[in-house]
Amino acid sequence: MRSSTRTSRLSGSSALSAFALITVAALGLTACGSGDGTDDAAPAGAASDKIPTKDVVSSVAKDPASAKLLPASVRKSGSLTIAVSVGGTPPNSTYLPDGKTVVGQDIDFANAVAKVLGIKLDQQIASFEAILPALDSGKYDLGTGNFGVTDERRKTIDFVTYINDGQGFAVRKDSDLKKVTDLTQLCGLNVATGAGTTFETTLEENKGLCEKAGKKPYDVKTYAESSAVWSSLQQGRSDVVMSTINGLRYGVAHQEGLRFLNEFHRLDVGFAFKKGTPLAPAFRSAVNRLIADGTYRKILAKWGTSESSISTSRISPPEIKD
Repeated sequence: MRSSTRTSRLSGSSALSAFALITVAALGLTACGSGDGTDDAAPAGAASDKIPTKDVVSSVAKDPASAKLLPASVRKSGSLTIAVSVGGTPPNSTYLPDGKTVVGQDIDFANAVAKVLGIKLDQQIASFEAILPALDSGKYDLGTGNFGVTDERRKTIDFVTYINDGQGFAVRKDSDLKKVTDLTQLCGLNVATGAGTTFETTLEENKGLCEKAGKKPYDVKTYAESSAVWSSLQQGRSDVVMSTINGLRYGVAHQEGLRFLNEFHRLDVGFAFKKGTPLAPAFRSAVNRLIADGTYRKILAKWGTSESSISTSRISPPEIKD
């Protein structure tokens, strides 16, 4: 998944300054996680810009039953290569002030699963749109980046779910747009979203709806970085942003002049693997172990995303139909 939001006018320079200040505030605060909870920031969507750094993973114990489900070759090597998409706003993966340490909800889940399985993850940064194709080539063993489970993706990718997020919209506060329940409400507007996302796919596949309704088509503007998506909205180059529900709620809470519009379509989110991977049963077992021992709840609470919880992990479930 992934994406952006709509309405509220700022001048070009003010918009850039606003986003720069948000970025500095969010990434520039010293993260000194002691693990005792005193360094915990307000959850995503709250007023504080401090990135949560509480350690909720290091105490996770290995589960022999889950580890036994790993292929023998992985148990022997003790490691897997994971591709991580970075560049969003919390709770999605982002950098701490050192410019090297990657944190986020996806990272916590990946590290916690690795602890349960008793393996190490070789983390490699990759662009969001490049990860899924690279899994098939064997470049990475798995990928994470808030990947929504869609029927189209399930044709070539296996998923192990760990949260439920979805698609939503955001605008500037001066927008006349209220709640989007039909994409024809976007006709004639400029819609910003992330490149290679489910949002781009949804928008492109439904462009013809406007023509059928006798209206001017909407224009899809895609960006590789979330900062560019937000800037396009604030500067008036786009009228609305389509992105992840959790990411949008965080974004509008940390930028002036914007508002979250509404949820549009819920999607399960999961670790991504090459189709037919033998790793899926072990990862599903590990996620379910985290749910059972309470670690799962702690990770969601840390990132302010408790509403995205699932009761059990599944392997490549059918796309949620609203």
